[in-house]
Amino acid sequence: MLYLKNAQPVKDIDVLDRAFHYGDGCFTTARIRRNRIELADRHLARLRMSQQKLSLQADLDLIEKSLQALLRSEAELNGTLKIVLSRGIGQRGYSLPEHPADLWVFYYPKTVQDFSYEQIQAGVLQQAIGLSMPNLVGLKTLNRLEQVLLKQEADLHGWPEALVTDVQGTIVEGVSSNCFIRINNTWITPELRYNGVFGVMRAEILQRMQDQGIICQQRDVEMDEIPHIDSLFFCNALSPMKIATQFEQRALNVDACIELFNRLRLNQMPY
Repeated sequence: MLYLKNAQPVKDIDVLDRAFHYGDGCFTTARIRRNRIELADRHLARLRMSQQKLSLQADLDLIEKSLQALLRSEAELNGTLKIVLSRGIGQRGYSLPEHPADLWVFYYPKTVQDFSYEQIQAGVLQQAIGLSMPNLVGLKTLNRLEQVLLKQEADLHGWPEALVTDVQGTIVEGVSSNCFIRINNTWITPELRYNGVFGVMRAEILQRMQDQGIICQQRDVEMDEIPHIDSLFFCNALSPMKIATQFEQRALNVDACIELFNRLRLNQMPY
């Protein structure tokens, strides 16, 4: 792993950084292939939205400068990038410091293959997430304690992913993914009105479905609809489709997901 702060190499993180004290910031995780970030426009758009809602003033041009700095020590960038915006160093208390936010880039090198689909087993978790403050809905903030606890429960079941509900009994997403559900031959993705993350892959899939004339409802999905799910997949920036072959010990229709994967050409992602 290599990491940079404001496009400069550093050895330590300051103990007064508000990312550590309050989770004061946001992040995005992206695939990088042959020096180029896949779904770059969508990642940047979400970072800009997060900046505006969190009143973070960071220079996003530092992302490209960070890539150029990494290329001075790496022949080619392939793998995963985590881009973090932190409020930066501050004194004790919640009041905002006046200086610009810091932009961190973490690079995890790995051989990157073409996107493909995965097949997994999944279920519904017992733990529920709360309702978010309206300004935080959809953002990928640095506070991920809910996901840490949810991942622990999913791991106990041996599920790589699982459906997560909120305290109102509405399906929201997966632990670290968004979800698409098929009921009565119609695709549905939760609306994310009160919680959840506006995933870049979710947005890309919705756009491609619209372009192909495939109906996908964005609405609340209630707990009593779970027995009627006939197909289910999860998606995030690192994986366009994790298909649930079995859900709560019940076999699901995998072919519908594979057909959608091929029709939407999810093995190909823009830069």
